[in-house]
Amino acid sequence: MNLNDFFFAYEHLAHTVAINGLLALSLWCVFAMGQLSLGQAGFMAIGAYSGALLSLYWQLPFVVTLVLSSLLGGLVAAAVGALVRRLAGVYLAITTIALSEILRIILVNSSWSGGGTGLSNIPRETTLAQLYLVLAVVLFGLIMVAKTRIGRAMEAMRLDETAAAAMGIATDRMKLGGMVASGLLAGLAGGLSSHANSFISPQDFGFETAVAILSFVLLGGVQNPVGGVIGAVILTLLPEVLRSIPEIRLIINGLVIVLVVIFMPAGILARIPYLRLKRFRLRPQGGGNHD
Repeated sequence: MNLNDFFFAYEHLAHTVAINGLLALSLWCVFAMGQLSLGQAGFMAIGAYSGALLSLYWQLPFVVTLVLSSLLGGLVAAAVGALVRRLAGVYLAITTIALSEILRIILVNSSWSGGGTGLSNIPRETTLAQLYLVLAVVLFGLIMVAKTRIGRAMEAMRLDETAAAAMGIATDRMKLGGMVASGLLAGLAGGLSSHANSFISPQDFGFETAVAILSFVLLGGVQNPVGGVIGAVILTLLPEVLRSIPEIRLIINGLVIVLVVIFMPAGILARIPYLRLKRFRLRPQGGGNHD
């Protein structure tokens, strides 16, 4: 197999790795502060369908389409965040999954979305270079955020939200901001995905997708954004590595996640010291050092 054949054979896989990396980062924005919001599949659907419709019927420039897809995802996420701001834990997870499923059902039963068959002939404008450039920029940006006061506040909320609120952190505002950032990134991933695959359907944004995104972050670790991307790369490539044994590859995929959760609850990144970002601890007022 020459180089051109190799890239042709694995182009779709390379697209999927980058898109899943973006989705993992979108979940990190809320998961890093202890919020188990699983609405990323729904936000991705908003971005994917809005981007596809804008390209098919309005013929807007690709960059404008991506910006609008991302903004719509963020706008819906802001509405959802305002609706569920008092929920946490499993209640937040169930509510956000339910809202995503409602959206999926609307897409299945609407003519403008192509119904259950989805939308096809979407212009293929997303390139590998664009995908990995966006992924790199977003990852770098979130790494920088993780090192700021905002990142330290997110860690404090993840460890103990009540204590974080007592220290003066505006937890409700942080939750809403995290939800909006999550929606913006998921909407962007959806817009890129629809213009990479040239076809989308409601089945692409169901419960299985939400669980897969959660698995990326659980596998890699939530301490910093790099972990989710590493988890996305591993879990996206693993089925391809196990293609020769299709009968058990899903079992192995699930077994890997179970073993990591049991034996490495902080994620695999916690076991790779030279890849970990410097961790910060909030220091009490009046002095003290942070490591």
